[in-house]
Amino acid sequence: MILDTLGNAAKYAGLKDEFSQAFGFLDQSGLAELPDGRHAVDGDQVFAIVARESGRKAEDAELEGHRKYIDIQYVISGDESMGWAPREGLATSVAYDEERDIEFFKGRPKSIVHVPPGFFAVFFPEDAHLPLIGDGPIHKVVVKVVI
Repeated sequence: MILDTLGNAAKYAGLKDEFSQAFGFLDQSGLAELPDGRHAVDGDQVFAIVARESGRKAEDAELEGHRKYIDIQYVISGDESMGWAPREGLATSVAYDEERDIEFFKGRPKSIVHVPPGFFAVFFPEDAHLPLIGDGPIHKVVVKVVI
């Protein structure tokens, strides 16, 4: 897991070629005005999902994980925290859905971090995460980067 500001995104571009495209999408003017839903960046290699959702309590949700994509979760507005746990050793609570690239796990986060507007969190396949912890509306973009 990585937590940082968009201003430091260039430091992570060398981790994966597609990160430059992903952070370029997040750095565009008018990002906050994009409609909810999927936005193409580079076909199925890199795409973004814009969402406006309500925050929830950590105890009301399950850790999730992905096998095909890295998540770059960028908060536009709202008060969001995100939970993290190493995926290794977690028991599955909802089996992996290959089409949606998601599975859910039993257990609680090992840590919960506040991700204020203008910050992003990167979750790799070895990370289980619990997004949308908070009160009130959260406006965010999740950029999916193929492994």
